[in-house]
Amino acid sequence: MIRKKVKILNKYGLHTRPATALVNEASKYDSEIYIIYNGVRTNAKSILGILILAIEPGAEVVIEADGPDEKEAMEGIIRLIGNKFNME
Repeated sequence: MIRKKVKILNKYGLHTRPATALVNEASKYDSEIYIIYNGVRTNAKSILGILILAIEPGAEVVIEADGPDEKEAMEGIIRLIGNKFNME
């Protein structure tokens, strides 16, 4: 399992469109992927789970990946977050 803390850089946080982009990216991988925010851990492949976290812009979250392609999954998700979910 690998973990990494990242900052949400887009200006509106994880509302519906970036959350959908995150779920789509996470769903490409066989590994289990989780987002942790304010002590709550949710499956990154669940749109409802991510939206319930109500992650605000500038928030720091922890990404966890565990499985056969965990390194690739982490790299893909970190890249998506760094690119502001390709929305700006």
